[in-house]
Amino acid sequence: MDILITGGAGFLGQQLLRRLLERGTVGIDGEQREFARIVCFDQVEGTTVDPRVRNVAGSISDPATVSSLVGRDTGVVVHLAAVVSGTAEADFDLGMRVNLDGTRYLLDACRAAGNQPRVLFSSSIAVFGGDLPPIVTDATTPAPQGSYGVQKLIGELLVHDFTRKGFIDGRSVRVPTVVVRPGAPNGAASGFASGIIREPLAGHEAILPVQRETEMWVVSPRAAVSMFLHALDLAPSDWGWNRSLNLPGLVVSMHDELQALRAVGGGAALRLVRDEADERVRRLVSTWAARFDTSRATALGFTPDKDFESIVRAYVEDNPKAIALK
Repeated sequence: MDILITGGAGFLGQQLLRRLLERGTVGIDGEQREFARIVCFDQVEGTTVDPRVRNVAGSISDPATVSSLVGRDTGVVVHLAAVVSGTAEADFDLGMRVNLDGTRYLLDACRAAGNQPRVLFSSSIAVFGGDLPPIVTDATTPAPQGSYGVQKLIGELLVHDFTRKGFIDGRSVRVPTVVVRPGAPNGAASGFASGIIREPLAGHEAILPVQRETEMWVVSPRAAVSMFLHALDLAPSDWGWNRSLNLPGLVVSMHDELQALRAVGGGAALRLVRDEADERVRRLVSTWAARFDTSRATALGFTPDKDFESIVRAYVEDNPKAIALK
């Protein structure tokens, strides 16, 4: 059995790849099965060197390329490849090509393979927006207020329908904002939530474009990857008819984040954060839900982070070369 990870060269894709290589198995129908190979696909070639890994570079929006990635031996597909929220909002055509067309091409390739592969689709809490209840549940009607959320919601519906038709065994997980993301800033509208931790700990100034009382629903990279693996391991009967799930996270205000920054990096790190309002970012972030009831996910065994300070300390442990202030 082969595993395909799209977006595999990204930081979550690489963490998932390493965890799978460590385990050597993936859960299928109640038992852990060994896999022969992981195909790591992204727009740039991955760097993991392992005889079980095949690194492939290409475009998710090219149907011929995507079709070549999936075959009869492909038993599991994890679809992480996407244009992030801010970029999808700024470049509508690019978002549609990557987030919508790319997902459709991938599902078509899985259908053509004819072996009903297990497909995990990384969706987003950005599918929710508009007039939201105080607490969002799995039963809350999605009404995204940004192109990224719309594209993710359409992806969920396609995963559901391809599953209903028996083409795949699909499951979609709505991922909270992932914090702290390592590396250079990306085009995500939520990028500041990582930036106000990552940059000060590296000794650089960071901009906070929203008010400090702004709340977000967040998850650490470690917890996100663990929940991806758990989502794959669950049997189809555990999911039932509803193949979309809100993942557990933490409600964190920007004030809470800065307090954790002080606890880990001290006053020197905190002084590197500068408040500078950005109405474009504030307007988009204000449409996102920040409080969720994830009792269904909890009952299925998904586990969130303990607290935000532990997320920051985990980032320091995982990225020691990126830390200047300790």
